[in-house]
Amino acid sequence: MFGWEFPPQIIGGLGTASYGMTKGLSLQNDLELSFVMPKPHGDEDQSFMKIYSACHIPVVWRDVNREHVSHRLGNTMSPEEFYRFRNHIAFDFTRIGTNDLGCIEFSGRYPENLTEEIYNYEAVAGVVAKTLDFDIIHSNDWLTYPAGAFAKQITGKPLVVHVHATDFDRSRGKVNPVVYGIEKRGMDAANHIITVSNLTRQIVIEKYHQHPDKVSTVHNAVEPLPDVEKFVKRPRKDKVVTFLGRLTMQKGPEYFLEAAVKVLQKTKNVRFVMAGNGDMMDQMIHLAAQRGITDRFHFTGFLKGEQVHNMLAQSDVYIMPSVSEPFGISPLEAMQVGTPSIVSKQSGCAEILTNAIKTDYWDIDAMADAIYAIVKYPSIYKTLREKGKEEVDNIKWEYAGYKIREIYDKVLSNK
Repeated sequence: MFGWEFPPQIIGGLGTASYGMTKGLSLQNDLELSFVMPKPHGDEDQSFMKIYSACHIPVVWRDVNREHVSHRLGNTMSPEEFYRFRNHIAFDFTRIGTNDLGCIEFSGRYPENLTEEIYNYEAVAGVVAKTLDFDIIHSNDWLTYPAGAFAKQITGKPLVVHVHATDFDRSRGKVNPVVYGIEKRGMDAANHIITVSNLTRQIVIEKYHQHPDKVSTVHNAVEPLPDVEKFVKRPRKDKVVTFLGRLTMQKGPEYFLEAAVKVLQKTKNVRFVMAGNGDMMDQMIHLAAQRGITDRFHFTGFLKGEQVHNMLAQSDVYIMPSVSEPFGISPLEAMQVGTPSIVSKQSGCAEILTNAIKTDYWDIDAMADAIYAIVKYPSIYKTLREKGKEEVDNIKWEYAGYKIREIYDKVLSNK
């Protein structure tokens, strides 16, 4: 499996989904999983699978002794493993800048030269494909499609690509032709395509011209919180309504803010929290000032790990007004800690959630009415809190893992 990010060092939902999916798959005893990513940080959970760092896989042959390899790689990779990869370099990648070990230095993030990193990662995939023994290739999101396609080309092994989002979602239709080209070639090369919702499946079929029989939906899930009982809502005078996500046009932060204005026209005992970073941060700060709600509107910046669960648990309402959301795991995480959720009808999770309120992303009046109802009427809050938690506790990655395994088996039987 090729991925781009993995907890605890995550930037968005892709890392969370990668963890849940691989953990769910690992519960199948006859499945062995190798996860390749550009730059692990060493604190990833490897109790259920092997993680390989693309930063430590040589793509150019260097004459380096064991002591030097051991000194440079420490506990992250043994010299024997390094030499095993080095012995399977089959292509000339000297055009790529490499270090003293013949390895490529990856940022492990989303830098300005992201396209260059994507194609450098493809070179690493060539060495991985020649070295490891496997039955199927699974590429998560567009960043890893070229790597998966190259591994398939080299080995003839079947490729499954997992569409966590498309550029149509990220750009509100103003598609980047370079990104679209990478996505389209990856989908064309795939033996099968997994999408995280029916919404995304339709985009893949209509915008990327893929045959419906080739595309299957496997909805995301939520990883159980073993210590969920510790997230207790502290009593306070004001109610708290939270938006948590990237402050980008895909996530619809301006609709959240405009809905806040309408709620505050009816009641003052509510505070609104916008948690996250993004290119719309300054715009949102200025808009809050223009609307005269800065005393009731708070910006936290980027939150991660336990900070996320704490913020969700201390909220009385969670809202995800995304313009186009392939799935959206955060409402499930909110419901998991007992916080009622409002989600846009333009999100994949709306397809499977019964005990969440659904509105159109643009309908700030409906959004404001839903927020007001939850914060003002204890019976509505209590019902959504209890029924919502009960519902998401049964949306498990283990079940998603079984569906993915069925797709693997189908692809392998059609080889």
